[in-house]
Amino acid sequence: MTRLTELAAVYAQFSLLAFGGANAVLPEMQRQVVDVHHWMTARDFAALFALAQAAPGPNMMVVSLIGWRVAGLSGALVTTVSVLTPSSLLTLIVSGVWYRFKDAPWRKALQAGLQPVSIGLIMASAALLIEATAVDAAAAVVTVLTAALFLCTKLHPMLILGGAAIAGAIGLVG
Repeated sequence: MTRLTELAAVYAQFSLLAFGGANAVLPEMQRQVVDVHHWMTARDFAALFALAQAAPGPNMMVVSLIGWRVAGLSGALVTTVSVLTPSSLLTLIVSGVWYRFKDAPWRKALQAGLQPVSIGLIMASAALLIEATAVDAAAAVVTVLTAALFLCTKLHPMLILGGAAIAGAIGLVG
């Protein structure tokens, strides 16, 4: 199998599993890219994810960046098309039925069941990124503290991120 074919196969599967967006399948994406196919290191993966999150646009941009890193422009195009096409086709096919049964008890139960699954997958993504990027115990503490402040307070995000940046600038984080 060629590298482009492998990219297409891997990312077409992610397309159908990504309840909650691309971040929901991040742990499996990282496992496939780093551990199974050895296309890059965990640190490289985390760096591409950070770059994708910093750039304006959809959070699935990490898919295109990984494709670019693995196989250049062709890889970026293949991963992007592979992650967009299956879910888009499925949505197109199912949307009419989904709307028709908007008040059906089974639909409400399915939606209620998928919500915690999506949240759990996204939290697993966060744990994976913390593991890949925490260079030492101090970095892990700053990351966990920052996440706790985001979740538990109404502080402006720039204040929280600024505090984390200051911790790094004064040498608390290596």
